Amino acid sequence: MKTFSMTHIGRRREMNQDYLFTSETAVGNLPSLFLVADGMGGHAAGDYASRFTVETMTEHIRQSEQREPVAALREAVLFANGLLAEAACADCDKMGMGTTIVAAVIADERLYTANVGDSRLYVISEEGITQITRDHSLVEEMIRLGEMRPEQAKNHPDRNIITRAVGVMPEVAVDFFETRLVPGDYVLLCTDGLTNMIEDAVIREIVLGREEIAGKVKKLVETANENGGRDNITVVLIEPFSEDLNR
Repeated sequence: MKTFSMTHIGRRREMNQDYLFTSETAVGNLPSLFLVADGMGGHAAGDYASRFTVETMTEHIRQSEQREPVAALREAVLFANGLLAEAACADCDKMGMGTTIVAAVIADERLYTANVGDSRLYVISEEGITQITRDHSLVEEMIRLGEMRPEQAKNHPDRNIITRAVGVMPEVAVDFFETRLVPGDYVLLCTDGLTNMIEDAVIREIVLGREEIAGKVKKLVETANENGGRDNITVVLIEPFSEDLNR
């Protein structure tokens, strides 16, 4: 397995409220762990929310006896959500804070994904680019209801409004997905600072380019900034079968 990750403040923001964690090796009973969070809230609350959620989830998984990835991720998200909601209630400067989370575990040829909010996970291959996660956002709800076409969502003034986040309420619903991976697949976790700036087809083209994995990630971030860089940009790119392909 090869991975590379990068986070960038972008060109318009004064603070980076994204946070990430990656481990190609075991974390607790899980064989790998990848987390990306995009915080929201005034002052430094968004930065606190994303960092707190990622660090709390990571530590919870390290100590958990759960061996099944979905169960371990569910417990970790719910645990972090409860603690973050308590922190928001205890500090008026943090009221209303929250964060997205997209989490992935790769175990052999299986990809286990959890998400809350609009940070995304894609599987990319020669066959295409597939968004595995489902956005919990106002514009996505409007698309599902037939009130908006997908191409209108990119520039809609409410595109950044999310309908579900970690830490906003005492309880949160989490979506889970299981995907079978095959040699040649790439797994991409990212915040909307990437996906609002680059079309999916261009993301796929960059990921399938000739650069090494680090070069692909840097080019994704550079392209998002060249296209405006309106938000923080975080990218985690994984090549699960890299050793097999290089034999």
